[in-house]
Amino acid sequence: MEHRIEEHLDGLMARYPALEPCRESIRAAYGIMEDCYRRDGKLLIAGNGGSAADSEHMAGEMMKRFRMPRPMPPALAERMKEIDPKRGPGLARNLERGLMAIPLVAHEALTTAYINDVDALGVFAQQLYGFGREGDVFLGISTSGNAENILNATVVARALGIRVIGLTGRKGGELARIADVAVRAPEDETYKIQELHLPIYHCWCMMLEERFFA
Repeated sequence: MEHRIEEHLDGLMARYPALEPCRESIRAAYGIMEDCYRRDGKLLIAGNGGSAADSEHMAGEMMKRFRMPRPMPPALAERMKEIDPKRGPGLARNLERGLMAIPLVAHEALTTAYINDVDALGVFAQQLYGFGREGDVFLGISTSGNAENILNATVVARALGIRVIGLTGRKGGELARIADVAVRAPEDETYKIQELHLPIYHCWCMMLEERFFA
């Protein structure tokens, strides 16, 4: 599999040469995620604004097929058919295995209640405390690396034994200093950083999908 990782990284660098300085950190972050999923953990993702959209985008790619089929195990398919001969065959045919990923930006009732009743800057920390378990991974996306709600979540993550990956801009901010791995897209303007974040997490999705479903 190692040679395929390099092939994917080579392809990413060919399409986006500006990312060459990030090659090793992209690989290292992938390794953390692979280890997490190999141990049946999950990925928790958060960001603000465009990075919130990226959080949901990446989670969506992880929870269903990205490029290749992910059929359910035959034993589970047969069990569904036995439980409901009418609905089971369609579910067995259409449901796809996922790599569990939770976007912490997507729970409006919880987040708005916590923001209104308790602490706006603690909203991701609260969700991480509720969803997170030792061995999981927190992916914090912040173009500046200084988003306070992301940094608050990293405190909870480290206390719970959850590894932290930062996806930032060139400067990295505080997030880059405290993350287990920081991938610093080599741009300084927010929109330019975000334009490089998408191909990075798409590459992670491809590599993880191939590792667990090929």
